[in-house]
Amino acid sequence: MATRSAPKRPTALITGASSGIGEALAHACARAGFNLVLVARSADTLRRLARQLARAHGIQAWAAPTDLAHEGAAQQLAARMQRARRPIELLVNNAGVLEHGRFVDMPAQRHRELIRLNVEALTDMLAAFVPPMVARGHGRVLNVASIAAFQPVPSLATYAATKAYVLSLTESLAEELQGTGVSVTALCPGITATAMLDKAAQADGRLGALPAFVVGSAEAVAEEGLQACLRAAVICVPGTLNRAATLAGRATPRWLVRRVGGAVARRLSARGD
Repeated sequence: MATRSAPKRPTALITGASSGIGEALAHACARAGFNLVLVARSADTLRRLARQLARAHGIQAWAAPTDLAHEGAAQQLAARMQRARRPIELLVNNAGVLEHGRFVDMPAQRHRELIRLNVEALTDMLAAFVPPMVARGHGRVLNVASIAAFQPVPSLATYAATKAYVLSLTESLAEELQGTGVSVTALCPGITATAMLDKAAQADGRLGALPAFVVGSAEAVAEEGLQACLRAAVICVPGTLNRAATLAGRATPRWLVRRVGGAVARRLSARGD
């Protein structure tokens, strides 16, 4: 009597998987039964995480060390997946970088680095992985943006602008891909307890003094984001406080949002002097 083979697990590819929200998303995807391709620059960290997740959840997990800031990195990564015959059912674009401070105090090179990773690399990943999904007739994409995407943020000007790009691109693609079997979701977390926040707090001690109820957990953000992606929601803003702030910002005239943000930034800057 012939026995049925177990159904093949779908594979999720997660960028920026070595820490923070990316690592939490890797855990969430593993719990949901996905095999994993973990992408970041740190090979040793990725391999340890891959072994841990494989043991804990009975999945397969592969480390794919890649610096997505390098030209052509996304295309090379997609070619590796094709050679391995490893179609990506879920693409999670989480890799990103944040820089806190006044625009004029940052060198031009730093602005370019933010744009290269947060905008160009993410776009390259979409261009490399979404067309094969459309050709197969199914797939999910989760782009990690930020609550900063909804409004100008003085002292995070370039970062907020890059995340506004991610949100806008996600919404456009969600409409373009209607009927293809492929969905695109923007995850827009607020302030989250990650190494990125710790680094920003070292540069500005006021960030380290934020009240606990304002700072979300990476695990909660990841779980809510993954579930939104799997049900093909277009935008996910985790946390009641963040959703309320987003709705208030959208209902307020942009000139007023801009003025309030500028006034708050100037007041905080004066306190720090």
